[in-house]
Amino acid sequence: MSDHVTTTAAGNGALATGQQARPSPDRVEPSILFEARDLVKRFRTRGHTVHAVNGVSLRIPRGRTVGLVGESGSGKSTVARLALRLLDPTSGELHFDGVDLLRASRREMRALRRRMQIVFQNPLGSLNPRMRVLHAVGEPLVVHRIAKGRQLVDRVVELLEKVGLSAADLYKFSHQFSGGQAQRIGIARALATDPDLIVCDEAVSALDVSVQAQVLNLLKRLQAELGLSYLFIAHDLNVVRYMADEICVMYLGQIVERGDGDTLFADPRHPYTQMLVSAVPEFAPGREGERRHRVAPRGEPASPSNPPPGCHFHPRCSKATARCRTEAPKVHRIADGRTVACHLYDPAGEANGK
Repeated sequence: MSDHVTTTAAGNGALATGQQARPSPDRVEPSILFEARDLVKRFRTRGHTVHAVNGVSLRIPRGRTVGLVGESGSGKSTVARLALRLLDPTSGELHFDGVDLLRASRREMRALRRRMQIVFQNPLGSLNPRMRVLHAVGEPLVVHRIAKGRQLVDRVVELLEKVGLSAADLYKFSHQFSGGQAQRIGIARALATDPDLIVCDEAVSALDVSVQAQVLNLLKRLQAELGLSYLFIAHDLNVVRYMADEICVMYLGQIVERGDGDTLFADPRHPYTQMLVSAVPEFAPGREGERRHRVAPRGEPASPSNPPPGCHFHPRCSKATARCRTEAPKVHRIADGRTVACHLYDPAGEANGK
């Protein structure tokens, strides 16, 4: 069964009093910290080829957040691991602060990894149950030879206080914390090496709604204080909308639409995005004026090991034509600056964009 996008914290108003979701539009465009170009990742398994990521490109400016959203199996987490070079792509390019990650030596990658960190989905599962908090958070400081002894203890206390914990937690084990507290420990660990980029891979999806809001507001505060860039991955559109300056919608390994969250929510263009947005409750506190055309979900996502020909979404699309069944759509830039991979938006103007 497919895992349709859901709504949690933001949709229930828990974030309504938080910080602004995006910077003002007149803010000067920052430089690009991270860029992926035409990423492809295929896995061979039991005689089959899984097309996990197929031609994904994205750019993350300094101090900004790019969100990836889509159903389970769309390739979001694979993109996260490719971005950090935890996996090597089948083809494509990765650049971090001007450095070609795929050409970097092991020594160069070791230095770069200090500047790229990840927060995982399962806060308790990502912490070693045999490690006390001091060692769990301090481990990156030891590995990268940043601190030791009293200096390490002081740094860990500083990190814990930054995420809302305290020195009293230093010698506790992970099982002594709630899920939200454990995720704060994971965030403290990610901050240990003073990174520029943090990948949040479903970092709040395992948390209760009210706790999600607290962690999201913490992430936004840390971004404002430290100038962090985030690649924020989730299946919850409202959460991504709250966090991200730009949202990329993924389906079967491809980005089918990208744009800023408010515009994408108000007027989704790709039929898949329309389906996802229509699954979000119609009214949310602070956005009572929004009314969306309902698009009923159709069918299940195809297997990445056997994607449909043409447009991968055509078996589920009510607007599919014969062309959609045989020809993969190109990416088109539409009037409001968004990009959409759909035949409806080709230069010939086959449809009115709805």
